[in-house]
Amino acid sequence: MSEAQPAHHRKLRYAMVGGGRDAFIGAVHRKAIALDGQADLVAGALSSDPAKARASGRDLFLADERNHGDWRRLLDDELARPAQERVDFVSIVTPNHLHFPVAKAFVEAGFHVVCDKPLVHRCDEADQLVAAVAQSGTVFGVTYNYTGYPMVRQAREMVRAGDIGTVRKVVVEYNQGWLATRLEGEGNKQAQWRSDPARSGMAGAIGDIGSHAENLLSTVTGLRIETLCADLASLVPGRPLDDDGSVLLRFEGGARGVLVASQVNAGVENDLRLRVSGTLGTLEWRQEQPSQLVHAPLDGPQRILTRGSPWLCDSARQASRLPSGHPEGFIEAFANLYGGIVADIRGRLAGSPADAVLADYPRVEEGARGVRFIERTVASATSDAKWTAW
Repeated sequence: MSEAQPAHHRKLRYAMVGGGRDAFIGAVHRKAIALDGQADLVAGALSSDPAKARASGRDLFLADERNHGDWRRLLDDELARPAQERVDFVSIVTPNHLHFPVAKAFVEAGFHVVCDKPLVHRCDEADQLVAAVAQSGTVFGVTYNYTGYPMVRQAREMVRAGDIGTVRKVVVEYNQGWLATRLEGEGNKQAQWRSDPARSGMAGAIGDIGSHAENLLSTVTGLRIETLCADLASLVPGRPLDDDGSVLLRFEGGARGVLVASQVNAGVENDLRLRVSGTLGTLEWRQEQPSQLVHAPLDGPQRILTRGSPWLCDSARQASRLPSGHPEGFIEAFANLYGGIVADIRGRLAGSPADAVLADYPRVEEGARGVRFIERTVASATSDAKWTAW
């Protein structure tokens, strides 16, 4: 489309920080963004190593003048361009320690931002980002991608509608086995930075996947944590950060919960599961069987709801691309978050708010809550008192 057309009628342009050669999550983000054809990657600083960054950009056919060896040069270059040529948003897919300086700089410069989770290392940094987003009025999405699954959105709407009554008990587990051995000592890049406190932050498994579990339970139930009691451990000898965690949760209003996050379950792949029990029934969802949501009512037979069915709620139907029976999964869930972010950006470009069903994605405030969950969990695990107020 011609650049003369209104900005909200053209393809958006985005830049990426991180996600170059040998990175896992950057490629996932790029594939997810490409799925709906709404935005093109036009600029980047794809590694903290300048030579690797430029080589990675060439791999993705970035123009030389927008292929940078450092994220600061990327920001300076975009600011030097006429407004109509700048990127519409920046996707940050670096290790955790770079989230805060990069996100803060781009937000304060007026760019919309998408950031991988966990948002930042500390609550004071999270609070600064929340304030910066409020001051700038920019869109800021955090890629808790599991909330993009259609049946997770169906579960959220059923809880809101009172289909299982008042929530009493929530159990969320996120179990993996990929760190059952000391991969970080064998040159595995993903294991190395995730087990390094300087890059990963104060937590290991509880930050990496426990933050996903917290976001999933909070998104579906709407419950607010009141106090928690945590037990964190490094079960693989020599690992400086936790690789296993169990957390008891007490919610405002009296509901109780259990959260488990472990990366040392040998043979387990990516087993994220959620069970929400209320006064009138229970909902169960598993990430490894994402197209199904089990509803067990108090006074009737158990039923299995499936993705793509016409009787699902609007948000679940909106998040489905294929007819029922055709598998959709991880990439599509990411794409649904980006679809919400793009819809929000387009709405702002057009001067009218996007429909809430379309602009459905985790905001910076949810990212900040996730950082608080990590901080309070670590505080509880290292405290003699154990039960720690939110």
